[in-house]
Amino acid sequence: MDLDLSLLPQAAAQMRGALSSLYFAAARLAPAAAREQAPELDAKAALVDQSYYRLIRMVNDLTATRYLNDEPLPMKDRDIVDFVSELFAKIASLAPLRGLETRLICAADSHLCAFSPDALEQLLYQLLSNAFKFTPPGGLITVELRLTAGRVLLSVEDTGPGIPQERMETLFDSYHKADSPAPPPQGLGLGLAICRGIAQGHGGTIMAESEVGRGSRFTFSMPDRLYGTTLSDVLFDYSGGFNRTLMALSDALPPEAFGIRNR
Repeated sequence: MDLDLSLLPQAAAQMRGALSSLYFAAARLAPAAAREQAPELDAKAALVDQSYYRLIRMVNDLTATRYLNDEPLPMKDRDIVDFVSELFAKIASLAPLRGLETRLICAADSHLCAFSPDALEQLLYQLLSNAFKFTPPGGLITVELRLTAGRVLLSVEDTGPGIPQERMETLFDSYHKADSPAPPPQGLGLGLAICRGIAQGHGGTIMAESEVGRGSRFTFSMPDRLYGTTLSDVLFDYSGGFNRTLMALSDALPPEAFGIRNR
């Protein structure tokens, strides 16, 4: 029996309420002031925070199944160089906690084009989360933004173990296969399928290149165009005021990233 994806956002809405109650109950037991004064308490509370962020991330993935509908996304004209640079700065500050180096390559100082900010953030965070998880300490993660031949190209490259050729054809399928080599926690297996939906919603594509032992490179491509509109996006995810970067990378970061001193 096929899964009715339209039910998943409804399930996600029910889960958010319960998760919020659990989180705020835990925050009362270990308030920020007490965590500041007691490193041992902070370390224990950080584990709880990380678990919460992981669960909220999975809930967001359920909500983001709307991106799988293959429908055009609402766009707005925005400086994509500023957008990518700001997001990169957030992840770069956390990379040392995983022993990773990061690099941003972009020749342009600014460039206005039409895209869906929330959807593109979801895509970029998903690709970066995978890169963080699979790249061993000492490795390099490169984000590159290129403008060429009427298209915007945004790629994330890592120096991880690479992807076996036999997995490349099904890489963007909706769910992980049972023999998936992903490190725990594996999540819902929706991430790359959502990325493909987001790319298609921009009238674009996403492709993967990989060589075992040398890393992987994912490239999102969309038309370079202006809509002349300030239409707001429909928000598909939920952060509840919490750190969106920690949420997006919750599966890939060590527990100390969630300590009160690293917020």
